[in-house]
Amino acid sequence: MAIDYTGKVVIVTGAANGIGKAAALAFAEHGATVVVADVKEAGCKQVVAQIKQNGGDAMVSVTNVADENAVRKMVADAVNRYGRLDAAFNNAGTEGVPGHTTDLTMDNITNVLMTNVAGTALCMKYEIPAILQAGGGAIVNAASIAAHIGFAGVPIYAASKHAVAGLTKTAALEFAKEPIRINAVGPGVIDTPMVERFTGGNAEAKAGLAAAAPMGRMGQPEEIAKAVLWLCSDEASYVNGSVLMADGGYIAQ
Repeated sequence: MAIDYTGKVVIVTGAANGIGKAAALAFAEHGATVVVADVKEAGCKQVVAQIKQNGGDAMVSVTNVADENAVRKMVADAVNRYGRLDAAFNNAGTEGVPGHTTDLTMDNITNVLMTNVAGTALCMKYEIPAILQAGGGAIVNAASIAAHIGFAGVPIYAASKHAVAGLTKTAALEFAKEPIRINAVGPGVIDTPMVERFTGGNAEAKAGLAAAAPMGRMGQPEEIAKAVLWLCSDEASYVNGSVLMADGGYIAQ
């Protein structure tokens, strides 16, 4: 059965590029009206323009998910403009400054935890009531392979993604009797600007990351978007509190 989001309103955070952009475009392609949220206004505008050029509807939301007032406004603006909220992909995140645990600074710790952990929690705080008010729906949070294993060089990022998995499972349990499902997707190494930053654009380093996956390649943002769309759809009606890995087999090793 084809997944159809016609008449549905979806928020995607971190939507200016990478996985978030791919998800926003995919939701729109399947009929959704998309709230394209990111701190990068220019990137949001480009994604919205692309959606509209393809015949869809979307709006820009310049949102720092670490700012509670901004998150509250993002959700309120979506509901005020479109009358409802049906689903959300809480994808905004940062890897922070790479380095070992002994290299950590408080600025780096605060930035990563506020964006990845507080940001995910705040988004759910305001999205859940809005989705329930509309009659129900689904939320997907962005976890990672780093939600299940250690990841040398980005210790706070790994800690934050472990926390996202915990937040996801807890919220799913809290609202299990309500018409809302809350899951996470766990990407492996995906060919995105984050990987470019992490490797410094070094081709050898990128090849090494790709080789670490049993499938022998990096994933593409569109592959993660497909997993997100499925998790948010009625096709995943009995999937709740899960972290769906999309990692080329990485953590199966």
